[in-house]
Amino acid sequence: MDITLSTCFIAVDDHDKALAFYRDVLGLEVRNDVAFEGMRWVTVGSPSQPDVSIVLEPPLADPNASDADRQAMAELLAKGLLRAVIFTTDDCDATFERIRAAGGEVLQEPVDQPYGVRDCAFRDPAGNMLRFNQKPKE
Repeated sequence: MDITLSTCFIAVDDHDKALAFYRDVLGLEVRNDVAFEGMRWVTVGSPSQPDVSIVLEPPLADPNASDADRQAMAELLAKGLLRAVIFTTDDCDATFERIRAAGGEVLQEPVDQPYGVRDCAFRDPAGNMLRFNQKPKE
């Protein structure tokens, strides 16, 4: 049996700001942009991984959610407590410089981790933590 990842989700509070970051700064391609019942889902992905998609969705993508639940999710998102995503890059330092130059909010400059990767971290416009790992050179 072969099981692979096809889709993951990142909560965003402003799709236009998220697109400017994920498409224009990170270089992901837009694969879908759908509105439904007052909400919007945008699907992006790396051109080098056509079978893996990231859905940029509202913090609480449930049309039946209560106002209190929507507010609670918005507060968690604003604090950066909902999700973290880890990307792999072949050059952590170059990726860091590109994202920083584009105005990305730096959480951690590139560093060699004791568990073998070199990585850095940023917040996206919605507050989600994004890490960029470079595998060790062999």
